[in-house]
Amino acid sequence: MSRLHVFDLDGTLIHGSAAAVEIARQLGLEAETGELEREFAAGRLTPSQFAERAVALWTELTEAQVAAAFAGAPWLTGIEEVWAAIRARGERIAVISLSPAFFVRRLLDWGADAAHGSRWPSVPFRERVDPAGILDASAKVRITDALCAQYGLGRADCVAYGDSMSDAELFKVVPVSVAVNADHHVQHVATHSYRGTDLREAHALVGAP
Repeated sequence: MSRLHVFDLDGTLIHGSAAAVEIARQLGLEAETGELEREFAAGRLTPSQFAERAVALWTELTEAQVAAAFAGAPWLTGIEEVWAAIRARGERIAVISLSPAFFVRRLLDWGADAAHGSRWPSVPFRERVDPAGILDASAKVRITDALCAQYGLGRADCVAYGDSMSDAELFKVVPVSVAVNADHHVQHVATHSYRGTDLREAHALVGAP
């Protein structure tokens, strides 16, 4: 039996941080971006509003800084090892995140079969954000369903890994889920819970199919 393993990015694969935080660090805009993160977490900004304000703030962002943010992020240990083992079993890996697609897609090089993020303007930013391209929590379910159809699977074949409110809807519709260093939004709906910095340990909770 094949399965689809769906991973969140911020706070899940990246321990205690997020793509936006790591990008802001490269720009020296940690305080300003941190305020946006807090407003978003409190529900005072929608995903598209967050993107619009971040694009306006990060006007000097370059591809080199995105690459440096990705390389310097506090990733969980063992990501590529876990993904290699999943693929060796004939199973699939997807990353679905509200973060910019230009950051998320870099995980294809680590072994993900699919990597979906919000469609922000190209770097350096010269265009406005198109709200239609910005993902939200419901998009994680929609994209998972589309990937299942593509791979000949169903929701019953999915395992979700996440840490926060944006993962709750997906956790509710798949049979197996792992709350990774998670907050209260997903702790009560996850089938497994993990705190630590090693994806190998989190993945071991799922077991073989």
